[in-house]
Amino acid sequence: MAERLLDWVSGLPTVWVYLVLAVLSCVENIFPPVPADVAVVFGAFLSRRGVTSAPLLGVLCWLANTASSVGMYHFARYHAAFFRDGRGRRLVPPGVMTALEEAYARWGVAAIFLSRFLPGVRAAVTPFAGVVGMSASRALVPAALASAIWYAFLVAAGHAVASNWEAVKVLVGDANRVLGIAAVAAALGIAFWVWRRTRASV
Repeated sequence: MAERLLDWVSGLPTVWVYLVLAVLSCVENIFPPVPADVAVVFGAFLSRRGVTSAPLLGVLCWLANTASSVGMYHFARYHAAFFRDGRGRRLVPPGVMTALEEAYARWGVAAIFLSRFLPGVRAAVTPFAGVVGMSASRALVPAALASAIWYAFLVAAGHAVASNWEAVKVLVGDANRVLGIAAVAAALGIAFWVWRRTRASV
């Protein structure tokens, strides 16, 4: 799927290349399986061919990704009652909600910053911050900063090894593989901590 998407993007006019890659960066926070990372690197790769501007691409994709992250935070905060009092209580029982509130209160800023680098996890951290009532500044500033660093890395990687697209894919694949392992470890650690806190509160 990613290969077909990239082949399609490479044939678009320059303005549409920017638009498509920005949209992919935006949608990632709503539908995490979207291959936004590879697409952004591919856009930077095209910059060496004069199709795109790497700095402009990085800024546009970061702004799009940050905007959707902000939107998901506010959407989740506005609908927090669904998880507290509605049917969402089945998904997030009161004991788990209490444990999450405590976790965000203790490690929220650092956890959000680090989690924004982890595939599969990064899309969930700001919505849950909204659900537990974490302030927008504490939740969104570290998320935006981490995303800026990540997109700067992606754009730099795509631009630096632009002579070899296969090398670009290997570099990003290796980075995501390592971060994916870290994401699984982090998710298991969080689940274990929440389980212990809920058990202790019973």
